[in-house]
Order: sequence, then structure tokens, then C-alpha cells
Amino acid sequence: MRRMRGFGETIFAEMTQLANDTGAINLGQGFPDTDGPESLLSGAARHIMAGVNQYPPGPGRRELRAAVAADRSRRYGLDYDPDTEVYVTVGATAGIAASVQALVEAGDEVVLFEPMYDSYPAVIALAGGVRRPVPLRPSAADGGRFRFDPDELRAAFGPRTRLIIVNTPHNPTGTVFTRDELALIAELCVEHDVIALTDEVYEHLVFDGAEHHVLAGLPGMRERTLAVSSVGKTFSVTAWKTGWVIGPPPLVRAVQTVNQFLTFTANGALQLAIADAIRDEQAWVLAQRDALQGKRDRLSAGLRAAGFDVLRPQGTYFVMADIRPLGYTDGIELARALPRSAGVAAVPAQVLYDHQDEGRHLVRFAFCKRDDVLDDAVARLSAGGIR
Repeated sequence: MRRMRGFGETIFAEMTQLANDTGAINLGQGFPDTDGPESLLSGAARHIMAGVNQYPPGPGRRELRAAVAADRSRRYGLDYDPDTEVYVTVGATAGIAASVQALVEAGDEVVLFEPMYDSYPAVIALAGGVRRPVPLRPSAADGGRFRFDPDELRAAFGPRTRLIIVNTPHNPTGTVFTRDELALIAELCVEHDVIALTDEVYEHLVFDGAEHHVLAGLPGMRERTLAVSSVGKTFSVTAWKTGWVIGPPPLVRAVQTVNQFLTFTANGALQLAIADAIRDEQAWVLAQRDALQGKRDRLSAGLRAAGFDVLRPQGTYFVMADIRPLGYTDGIELARALPRSAGVAAVPAQVLYDHQDEGRHLVRFAFCKRDDVLDDAVARLSAGGIR
């Protein structure tokens, strides 16, 4: 297919396979090595054994849709109708894919921030859309936080702009967009009559007192925003692949029209267990957030000791590291060598950019691992295999 030329195996699959082949510690792909709360796991097993094993309703179990809507109202003060404004998908990635396919026509332009989650360019290409990436760059004046240039964002909008994808907290940089940054995005969306698709899968995993703000809560945005989130990152069950799309009925109906011919619907037993966890396990989520902040600090300190320049993330599972102090300039070269030379796998950030020179010197490490695994990885990196 011409549209998919240039899209081969994902970098995450490549690095994971390389880690498996070499016995390296996999700090490339973002999956935890511990499970979510026991009540969530036992609840799923209980519903399976009780016979919840056939197709659930296409939009998802109402129990989950109601739980998601109630959580959105409690956290952000936004009320959504669970019957018409919440739609369950097979993970956030499927929700994003169905949303782009539903809303983008051939030749439409999509604004997004780079580095970008690798599914975004692929689904835009499938829709025949045109990417308009805006780079996030680390700011020395802001403690190394990645942020965009307002003028570059304004310049990315034009008469063909149909959609903007906003990922906050941002993978892979860990930036949590401020209210002022989102306000500019909202202003441009209203001015140019653009729909916003927000990827908020890390919404609960923010550190150092950072606050996740929702774009849909800003003036003029509720009626033009589709918000996507999921259970995988929040509750450390990434293989469950259960997510949701939230937005006004016309946009949600458009997503459902597409998705019913893609994945149709998600596992019903898992949906029931997730609904209970959203209601009952918020203390677990807060404890997990605090634990991840400690893991971020643990890995960051180790990477600095090993010679990397570490850019402190405000959220997510990931830390970005500059390889130039080690004498390297190409992240792909280093990432492909690390599993064999140091026994650790990472992801080169440059493959997540359209303008690869912006991120050629950066690699991404995941810190969502047990402390002993992080300590082992740091020990391997510090043993001289990268110098």
C-alpha cells in the first residue's frame, strides 16, 4: 500500500525483540513488570467465571461508560452522557485510529507535536492526511522541560487544517502542557474551526505537583474535542487493551461508525472489572503515581551517574536522555548497540520525529519497572559498556 510505505516494524517491537535476543533489560517498551490492584485482577477473573464471555454492546458495557463519565465529572468538572458521549474501544490506540479515520479525509492536514507516539503518523497516512508537526524542544530556562514555540504552532495551522492531536502528559518527553499552552491551542482551534483529539492515557501519572488540564474544559472546546484515555497505564494492565473516547455525540458517532468495522467491541468481563476499579481503587492510583515518581528519580540519578544528560519528565513512564556527553550523536546507533554492549535496551527518540535531526541525540528509557531491575540496569550502564 503506497500510503504505508516507510512504516515497517515499530521501533518498540524491534527494541523488545533485541532485548529478548540478547537477554538485555528492556527499558525500551513502556510496560510495567508488576500488576495492578488485586481487586481489579480478581474482579476480571470473577466476571469471566460468571459467564461474561460473549460480545458486549458495541459502545461498551454501560457500567464502564458510566464510571468513566462519573470520573471525568469528578476530576475535571465536565459532564458527559454515558449513553451518547462515551465509547469504549480496544485500547487508546484503537480509539485514536478510529477517530482519525472518522474525521480526516484525503488531503486534510493534521497538526501534532513531535516527538510523537508512533501510531499517529501511521493512522494519519492511512486516512490520506498530511502531517504538520510542531517540535517540542527542551528549554534551559524551564529546567529542560520540553515545550513548543507559539509562533511555530500558529504557522502550522492553515486552511486545510482539520485536526490537531494533543498528547498530554506527553510521550515520550514527559511534558504536561500548562493551562496557558492549552489556551493557545484552544484559541487556534476555534479560530480555524479545527477538531482536537487529545491523547490523555497518562492523565493520572503526573509528578512534582504538576496538574493535568483537559483541553475540552476551555472555552469553545467541549463541542470540538474528542478525549481518549485507557486503563492500561493507569492500572498497570497494558495487555488489557481497553480504552475509551469521550466527546460530543456527533463526533463519538463518527468514531463508532468506523470502529464497528475495525475491532467492534472490547472484552466485557474486563470492562466490568475496570468500572469497579475506577470507582474503588483511586488510592491505589495515587500510590502508583508516587511510586513512579520515585522510580523516575532513581533511574534519572543512575543515568546521570553513567554519563547521560537527563531531561526531567513531569509525567508518564519515560525519561529522555541526551547521549552527547557520552560522545555519541546518533540515537539509533547507540540504541542498537546498547543491548549487546551494556545489556540494556532503550528507544532512539529520532524515529518519533518527522524532522529527525531534532531528536537524533536523544534516547528514551522507561522507568515503570521494579527498583531492583532499575538498579541492575544502571549498574550495567555504569560498567563501561557505553563508553
